[in-house]
Amino acid sequence: MPGYWQMLDRPTEHAAIRSALSSTDSCGVVLVGAAGVGKTTLARTVTSSMDTKVHWTACTESSRSIPLGAFASWVRPSASRDPIALLGSARESLVAEGDTIVGIDDAHLLDQLSATLLHQIAVERAGRVVATVRTGEPVPDAVTSLWKDGYLERLELRPFSKEQSIALIETVLGGTLEGLSADVMWESSGGNPLFLRNMVEGAVDAGTLTEVNGVWQFRGPTVIPSGLAELLDERLAHAGTDVLHALKLLSLCEPLDIDALAELAGEDAVDGAEMRGLIRITEDDRQVNARFSHPLFGEVVRRRVGTASARKLRGNIVGILRQRELDSAASRIRLAQLCVDSDQSADADLLITAAKDAVFLSNLPLGERLARAAFDRGGGLPAAELLSRALLWQGHPAQADNVLARFSPDELDELQLVQWGIPRLSILFWSMGDVARAERLLELLRSRVTHPSLRLVVEATGSAMAVHENKVTTGLAAAEQVLADPAAPKQAVDFAALGAGLAMPVAGRGTAFEPIAARCRAERKSTDGMIRLMVHYGDVLALTHLGELDLAEQRAAEYAEFSTAGQFVGWAIAKMMTGLVATYRGQFRDAITVLEQALAALNAESSLPWQLVGRLLLARAYAAVGNPEQAERVLEDATEHSGPHMALHDPQWTIAKAWVAAAKGGHRSAIDLARAAADAAHSSGQFAIEAEALHHAARFGDRTVTRRLEALAGRIDGSPAALYARHAAAVAAADPAELDAVSEAFEQAGLNLSAADAAAQAVPLHDRAGQRRRSTESAAHALHLAARCGGAATPAIRSAARPLPVTAREREIAGLVAGGLSNRDIAERLTVSVRTVEGHIYRACIKLGVADRDQLAKIVWSDLGQ
Repeated sequence: MPGYWQMLDRPTEHAAIRSALSSTDSCGVVLVGAAGVGKTTLARTVTSSMDTKVHWTACTESSRSIPLGAFASWVRPSASRDPIALLGSARESLVAEGDTIVGIDDAHLLDQLSATLLHQIAVERAGRVVATVRTGEPVPDAVTSLWKDGYLERLELRPFSKEQSIALIETVLGGTLEGLSADVMWESSGGNPLFLRNMVEGAVDAGTLTEVNGVWQFRGPTVIPSGLAELLDERLAHAGTDVLHALKLLSLCEPLDIDALAELAGEDAVDGAEMRGLIRITEDDRQVNARFSHPLFGEVVRRRVGTASARKLRGNIVGILRQRELDSAASRIRLAQLCVDSDQSADADLLITAAKDAVFLSNLPLGERLARAAFDRGGGLPAAELLSRALLWQGHPAQADNVLARFSPDELDELQLVQWGIPRLSILFWSMGDVARAERLLELLRSRVTHPSLRLVVEATGSAMAVHENKVTTGLAAAEQVLADPAAPKQAVDFAALGAGLAMPVAGRGTAFEPIAARCRAERKSTDGMIRLMVHYGDVLALTHLGELDLAEQRAAEYAEFSTAGQFVGWAIAKMMTGLVATYRGQFRDAITVLEQALAALNAESSLPWQLVGRLLLARAYAAVGNPEQAERVLEDATEHSGPHMALHDPQWTIAKAWVAAAKGGHRSAIDLARAAADAAHSSGQFAIEAEALHHAARFGDRTVTRRLEALAGRIDGSPAALYARHAAAVAAADPAELDAVSEAFEQAGLNLSAADAAAQAVPLHDRAGQRRRSTESAAHALHLAARCGGAATPAIRSAARPLPVTAREREIAGLVAGGLSNRDIAERLTVSVRTVEGHIYRACIKLGVADRDQLAKIVWSDLGQ
């Protein structure tokens, strides 16, 4: 392990235990919680920090059968065998010194005589007590009465929160834990510290938790080390044969309809498992299901089932579930998985349908497994097409192509030709960048496919290719024609929406994409979950360019709900949506974090082309915070995806280069690159990107772009274009008051870095006009906004970032003024005279050109980033 496990601070619980052990109202505390939740560690940590003698004992199953077994080591050798004498001997040894703490670990295992001794010590206040009790276990009445009667306080220790769990793991790993992996590991461990530790250490040893580009990723099954398995086995040891049989069935198919489980294992066994706290009953979509009380129980129970038994048990479950209606993706996937691994035959049609469901849900490894099973069982081209797509999306284009290479297009009918040709096009175009071969294949499909619906699929795919080649006008026209046809099949709609979702926002037609995005959101079925996610990206992209950043952020969060590590590609694309919005908001530190994680998740045998989108955003974020070296590194990595098949992103690439030049101090180069990006965007019909690039040029100091922006503002949807034109006009007119006003407008729109730049550009103009106070206010506002942008360091901000000409004492007093203190209050706090305070305020006002103490406080408070 890169680091070491340590106790995560629990200040609230620590304080509560210490208070109970020091209080005159009680004589101690009982910590109640699940096994492994950290009861003993926390209790011992608290007692070790106190200047008090502590006697600790740990109860066990074996000690429970011995009278006074828990305290046997405190019984003098000469003591009588009489129970009263034994109690007296142990008590004298424990509390004779006075001011003693008696600690009992696993007090639910106390024998009756030991429980009596503990009760006496607490009731008579002969010593203080700290005990731990495991949730769900029967506790001796003598112990229970202690907290019921108020002698001991009862403190329930809960598992770690998700945030605590992630913080602990990242401390040990010494790096960032991927967000999706964090979700999966927290759900699997239930926040139990001991389970979490064993899970992490087991996953590192097994190679399922690895570091990729500085991000730790969890991929594959949960590994349960032997030590943790033994701990969980304790809960199963006395369950009984029938209950264990029910648990074995559930471990192979969780969740499982409670009626099906009862039919297979018997109602008494199911009731017994629930009463023992081994399973819980939940209602999921109007179906009553059985689930394990803790996620790791299933893993432990599965270790008790051999291969032959597992196949037979799964076959029994299949027999029951085949009688149920398969009305959901989850039910179809569950039955298909069981069939593959059981002694029952697996129907190829079921496997194909389930594989489609898995791919729709973006669970690509599962989709690959089911599609491969279908292919091996004679599923033919439909199975091969699914298998190829699942492999392609995971970054294995060569394997995906090999699957399709087994079929000859000359032997395929029209439907089969489309089933074979569309994934083959995807491999050639997007993964291999072989545009020429992809175009030849597209022409082959156009020449041979005559069925109207199938032709729409071909044309929709061609539209997405054209958009990526930066033939925006042509591709968009083709996509809209497909989308307007009421007979268009779902696959055609998906590909057309993909092209439209990337083209309309950059063309300045984001409003037109809204109904398309709504149509795709409403559609519950899709031929490809990954294309569906790309359409969602288009939705967020459109809202971002429209200036509707709040809604864009909300949609990005909605699209980011994933639950298994197998959905890592979809999760990465969703994170890019979050990074996109964060970049435009100026939340660059947040953007860097999520984009770095997204790129690491897309690391594969063959780098997935969607990395380009994330890298261009990441380079801008690094450049914006004054880190051009990292930005250049990211752009260098991005070159692997350059080429005509990704030409759509060329203007954005040039914008990223402009920001790198600006970060390195090359203002003229930055302007030239921004104008070049604008020209390239204009020539391809990316008018929203043209406006954005011209806006960047104006922020870098270009005073010649006003007319172009004013012309664009009338043809681009959304509010930002008009603000860009207004800002450019203020730069051209060298109007500091208008720049301040535009800064406020940018800030209200959520474009914080643009707001900072506009305010910063006003600073030298105010200076030139001799308006010192306004210059200082603009500078303070710019720096305040830059701080909100993660410490952004653009050329304009660097120029305005001069320290206020006030002393440390003057700044301190201004801060106290802003806090609402009067001059007399300040004088008393600083132990100076009121006249001294007044003098500092007067001199600071003269230096900054302000009229009174309120204006002074506003400037200094803004400069402090408040």
